[in-house]
Amino acid sequence: MGQEDLLLDRAVREVVTAARAADPDTDVRDLTSDQLQPGTLAELTSPSLFAERKVVVVRGAQDLSADTIKDVKAYFGAPAEEITLVLLHAGGAKGKGLLDAARKAGAREVACPKMTKPADRLAFVRGEFRTLGRSATPEACQALVDAIGSDLRELASAVAQLVADVEGTIDDAVVGRYYTGRAEASSFTVADRAVEGRAAEALEALRWSLSTGVAPVLITSALAQGVRAIGKLSSARGGRPADLARELGMPPWKIDRVRQQMKGWTPDGVAVALRAVAEADAGVKGGGDDPEYALEKAVVAIARAARSRRG
Repeated sequence: MGQEDLLLDRAVREVVTAARAADPDTDVRDLTSDQLQPGTLAELTSPSLFAERKVVVVRGAQDLSADTIKDVKAYFGAPAEEITLVLLHAGGAKGKGLLDAARKAGAREVACPKMTKPADRLAFVRGEFRTLGRSATPEACQALVDAIGSDLRELASAVAQLVADVEGTIDDAVVGRYYTGRAEASSFTVADRAVEGRAAEALEALRWSLSTGVAPVLITSALAQGVRAIGKLSSARGGRPADLARELGMPPWKIDRVRQQMKGWTPDGVAVALRAVAEADAGVKGGGDDPEYALEKAVVAIARAARSRRG
């Protein structure tokens, strides 16, 4: 259940692999919701003279017609031993009755939620390394997410490539060597250089990012996250990274990074930087004639604010 295509495909592949391990001749039928018409399931699951093992995969189960849902629910009452039925459901209210009936029948449920938060993608990358039996530093996992972006298939492929090519613990330097063009183009690289007060490097990273197709709105989002992290940590009480991480909702390694970045900041500097980010956000969302200029202006303002304590 869910909308993350990679996880859905993996769940199906796991079922098919297990079925073919038991019977290499297992027949797999992969159907969309419109292909499963009333009566089709009965035909696919009818007893075979040769007791043929089948896996019947139904995608978009939330879109099945009312009559077909009746067929599926009826099948739940008397499932065939040699048939494995896999329903892919997007979740939500549509088709919830089918989900409830499947659960009541004792179906195994696999959650495949869409990973919209950076923290979820970071956890996914860490899990990929663990699954493949390899160690990667927190900085390496973050660098990979920053470089690759939100596509789970690309993230999984990148992890697999690093594991295949690199011996020992994988660190951020390794990620940088493999994905240097993409890492340099990362919106988070722009933000890191800006909040560190390194205006020239931030502008260089910004221009590179824009030239390689990074959306301006992603850059303003990264700038906002970077400045907010400075503000959060500067107003927090002192403590161990682990304690602050729980309080502020950041991983401990990020606490250490932000502590290094916040050395030149003042409360007034944070306020100036937040205003600059807000103006840039409006500029890239249609409030200005030149989104690139709006971003350049914000980067310079943030870098200056980062040096406010040093004059």
